[in-house]
Order: sequence, then C-alpha cells, then structure tokens
Amino acid sequence: MLGCRPVASPIDPKIKLTKLAGEKVDRERYQRLVGRLIYLTHTRPDISFAVSVVSRYMHDPRKDHMDAVYHILRYLKGALGKGLIFRKHGHFNIEGYCDSDWASCADDRKSTSGYCMFVGGNLVSWKSKKQSVEQGQQQKQEYRVIVVGVVEMLWLRTLQIELKMNQESQMRLWCDNKSAISIANNPVQHDRTKHIEIDRFFIKEKLDSGILKWSHVSTEDEVADCLTKGLGPVSLSRLCDKMGLVDIFRPS
Repeated sequence: MLGCRPVASPIDPKIKLTKLAGEKVDRERYQRLVGRLIYLTHTRPDISFAVSVVSRYMHDPRKDHMDAVYHILRYLKGALGKGLIFRKHGHFNIEGYCDSDWASCADDRKSTSGYCMFVGGNLVSWKSKKQSVEQGQQQKQEYRVIVVGVVEMLWLRTLQIELKMNQESQMRLWCDNKSAISIANNPVQHDRTKHIEIDRFFIKEKLDSGILKWSHVSTEDEVADCLTKGLGPVSLSRLCDKMGLVDIFRPS
C-alpha cells in the first residue's frame, strides 16, 4: 500500500457496513491487517472508530469490509507523522468528553459509544466501542457511556493520589446532550429515569459531592464525536487538533 493514493479521513462518513457486504475474502489476511491496526489505536485515537467498525467482522470478512480496511491504510499513508504531543500546561486537572451515536449499527441497531480523557490538558485515555446490549431509549444509552466515562475519570483521580500529584481539583465532564444533563440535575423526572435509576444516582452522588462538574458542549466542539461516527476531513482535522494530534511531517 506504499504506492496508494492518500485520503483525508480514516472512514467514509457515508458508508454503512453490514454483515453480508459483498463476497467473502481471505479471513487470515483480514485478521492480520485489522490486528495490526488495533495495536496502532494505542497511539492514534483518530482511527479508533474506523478500526472498531472493521473489527466487528473479523469472523466473516467480506469485500466491503476489506475495502474499508484499505481505506484506513490510505488515510495512514497521508498521515504517517501524526501522533500525540504532550505539553506542559501548569496543572493536572482531569477533563473528559463522552458521546454516543444512537442505533448506528446497521446489523443490530446497537449504539456506538466513545470517550476521551485529558489530564493536564493532554489526552491520555480514549475508547470507541459498540455497546453490548440494545438500548431502547436514547437517554439510557447516553447515561451508560457517561457512567463509563466517570468511572475512567475516577480511576485517573485515584492514580493521581497514588502518585502524589493530586491538586484536589474538580473533575469536569463535557457532553453535548442537554437532556441527559437535565435529568442529572432534576431527579423529579421519574418517567424518563426509571430505566436508568442506578446510573442516575451514581452520577448524582458525584455531582453532589463536588468532585465532578457536568457541562454542556456544542456538537462542533465535542471531541469524542470522532470516536462514535465517521467525520469529514474538516471536522476530523479540527477535533484532532483539540486532541493534541500533530503531524511532524507537516510544513510549518
């Protein structure tokens, strides 16, 4: 693939892969390629969503699935020098972004969730994954990814305490779903929270204790958006800049 033509995004935003998308291809070759890409996601959050999509079909890969893998390789060809850069910002505050794409999987209508965590202004943790169970309500699956994000933030806070670098600062979680934020701040909405009682009480406890602050962010500035859906080149480039991804080969 060294002689391929580069593309500007790791996955086509218009593509909708399904289980029976084309003829069968060499499964071992497909698994080797995707396996290597999975390792690469440990340092390249920009391809996390695309790799999570193609990894769903490891057991029975088809032509369209392989084409999607080649698309990722073409994107990497044009961004060989891209990686995370860590800068000193004078603090160790924990901030997180979480998002979900409701019923995005064309096969089983399960949602895709994603989060990314910053410590001291630098990206240190991220995840893009299709949820394991079907979510009948959008608020329910939003709360599920938020709870997972809060657990990750609490783990980072515990790690800071063990390393003697905790500044007792308030953790901040950003989300673009105003309805979910409203439910957390208004426990009276019983008809909308009866399916997420445990999650709601867990988040409410952290909010009341003062260690967590939940804020709304516009969809355009939702960093975790690139972990739940395919984006165009402009949106992807803007969010990659926010995550701290820098291409060392790009002319200054």
